Amino acid sequence: MSVRRLHLNAFLMGVGHHEAAWRHPVTDPARLGDVRHYQELARIAEAGGFDSVFLADGVQVWGDVEHTAAHVFEPLTLLTAMAAVTSRVGLIATVSTGYSEPYNLARWFASLDHISGGRAGWNIVTTAGDRSAQNFSLPGAPDHAERYERADEYLRVVTALWDSWADDAVLADRETGRFVDPAKVREIGHEGRFHRVRGPLNSTRSPQGHPLLVQAGSSEDGKAFAARWAEAVFTAHQTVESARKFYADLKGRLAGHGRGADSVKVLPGVVPVLGSTEEEANRLARELDELIVPARAVAQVSEMLGFDLSGHPLDRPLPPLPVTGVNGAQSRFALVRDLVERENPTLRELLSRLGGGRGHTVVVGTPERIADHIELWFTTGAADGFNVMAPLLPSGLTEFVDTVLPILRRRGLFRDDYTGTTLREHYGLARPADGFADLASAV
Repeated sequence: MSVRRLHLNAFLMGVGHHEAAWRHPVTDPARLGDVRHYQELARIAEAGGFDSVFLADGVQVWGDVEHTAAHVFEPLTLLTAMAAVTSRVGLIATVSTGYSEPYNLARWFASLDHISGGRAGWNIVTTAGDRSAQNFSLPGAPDHAERYERADEYLRVVTALWDSWADDAVLADRETGRFVDPAKVREIGHEGRFHRVRGPLNSTRSPQGHPLLVQAGSSEDGKAFAARWAEAVFTAHQTVESARKFYADLKGRLAGHGRGADSVKVLPGVVPVLGSTEEEANRLARELDELIVPARAVAQVSEMLGFDLSGHPLDRPLPPLPVTGVNGAQSRFALVRDLVERENPTLRELLSRLGGGRGHTVVVGTPERIADHIELWFTTGAADGFNVMAPLLPSGLTEFVDTVLPILRRRGLFRDDYTGTTLREHYGLARPADGFADLASAV
């Protein structure tokens, strides 16, 4: 019987996940536009044995552009550059089902999977918010349920395109001049509510068959979607009890889709604010909080909640929040509302809690304290691994690799080295069977 091991993903965001990271003296904001910075981060993650690195993305400028380090590379282009300097670490990017065509997306990820030798993963988002929609000639975003209905159809199209070539379709027979067996390349002929796609894909089936499918929504619609499609789930929780409840709920839904409990890996986010002593870690946390621009942070929280807090005093508890969220990121709204109800923080305290990871758990302390947090959640039914969100980059990732990973390895929680070459192998997931013969029923 194999021993259960942690799965670790390095969530890379600019020069750090803390919203004031670019102001801290150990970072260099000029590196936001330097591809070599991201290549260095990928190499650090690979040297540590991380299963994957992840680039989030959106299709709008986020936050207060005056105070936000808003430069973001298009992630698939950037991951291709990162693939060139690595050989093992997985490469995951966010692309929206709302503002890209299924055929384009299927090509992009198949290409990255070929280029990287089977290391591509797609983080599926439906994209809330009217500002994103308005960058695509639309007045506003569809409602929450419709976004997920569209996403479900989108996944049926994309996976059918990935299966439109049989694994053995290519003959490359010089003598006969036959490059492909045409009987093993098929149009998908999809006709749906949102998409009409003829196919086939103009790319052979990629090394993983299907790039790894990742999802990050924790609403009811999000969990239903994840139970059908996701192979890894990125999620945010403030307490281990909340994480355990989510973990059990999601795993319990899998049997209804004929899937085993281990077919989906659940990775909550953790923001490790590290110091060699507790005092040193707390000092770093204070330094970062002091660099927060309150007006910018209040505007961000107001957008998250759909509730204007701009006139609320920083050092007074928050007023009662709405019971239900806006037509946006419902799971994150619920997380913040529950935090406010549970702890009754002042607005300044809430900004501090959210500034490090936008709702993900911030753990401040020594490497042993970070390792204890990871071990508790991993061994008590709250996680299969973690989305590691260093507050400062590259220093925070390097410190995690150098100080926390050795502890996890000594405790037998994390493997010593890679045991496979593809992202699916890192996550202990099988390569999807050649679905070519069943393509007609797939769409």
